[in-house]
Amino acid sequence: MHSKACDALHRQGYLFFSPLSTAAVKPCMWSRRALRGGDMCYKHQFYGIESHRCIQMTPTLRCNQRCLFCWRSMEHEPADEHELSPEVIVSGIQKLHKKGLAGYKPHPDVTSDRWHEATGSPNQVAISLSGEPTCYSHLPALVNLFRENGYTVFVVSNGTRPDVVAELFPTQLYVSLDAPDEETYTMLCRPKGDYWERILESLSILSSRRSAIRITLVKGINDYSPEAYGRIIADAAPTYVEVKGYMYLGYSRSRLSIEQMPDHAHVRSFAGKIARSAGYRIRDESPVSRVVCLEEDQ
Repeated sequence: MHSKACDALHRQGYLFFSPLSTAAVKPCMWSRRALRGGDMCYKHQFYGIESHRCIQMTPTLRCNQRCLFCWRSMEHEPADEHELSPEVIVSGIQKLHKKGLAGYKPHPDVTSDRWHEATGSPNQVAISLSGEPTCYSHLPALVNLFRENGYTVFVVSNGTRPDVVAELFPTQLYVSLDAPDEETYTMLCRPKGDYWERILESLSILSSRRSAIRITLVKGINDYSPEAYGRIIADAAPTYVEVKGYMYLGYSRSRLSIEQMPDHAHVRSFAGKIARSAGYRIRDESPVSRVVCLEEDQ
């Protein structure tokens, strides 16, 4: 990877497995906050994940979309990279995660039990840091190896590679649905190929495993036609749907305005309309993260 890009990502807290690979770990805000005894992220509230025991990582920075709402940099994607094997990633991830938390060991609010849980026995991997994980050639094997080593695994994919999605069996599989139709998807996500039908194919896989559809709501762009979202969701029949408001953060600020960040009331209202159209109901919500969780209405 180009050293200038690497330096910029290092300053943002990325820790790379090797100089030639973009596989990386970065402890998230919620992980650090939970380590100090503070609040955990909505994944704890919704699914029981302990934030301080969760490792946020990616096997690649490559992505085949250029979503306007993405807070990550699109300038740091490598033209070429060396892929690491699943064995190298799994064997090195705990040490790298511990390195990312090293500055918190002497913190007065970090108890020895929480420190050990976070650095000595993390039990969850979120493959969602950056890039599109299905662009990594060995993703199904990586997921399986993590699970064999005692981790629960969440994978977040844009759904553009249904052949890979079909081979994924994480603890929970996310596929993004960021528009109710192809025209809006193309404008908002700026795909590098003709992917809409592929995304619908990936969504059709979700009913066969524990899964979630992730909708990132951008005010004034994709917050319309809840019945169209509802039809797609009803056909896909995921275990959960997460409707999350776009957050005006990071590099997305150069592409969108702060007015396009919906408040939680707007997210909840739109999520409720989607739920009614899809035959789902509101299961839970986290106002601080502007996210609403839906599940099938039994």
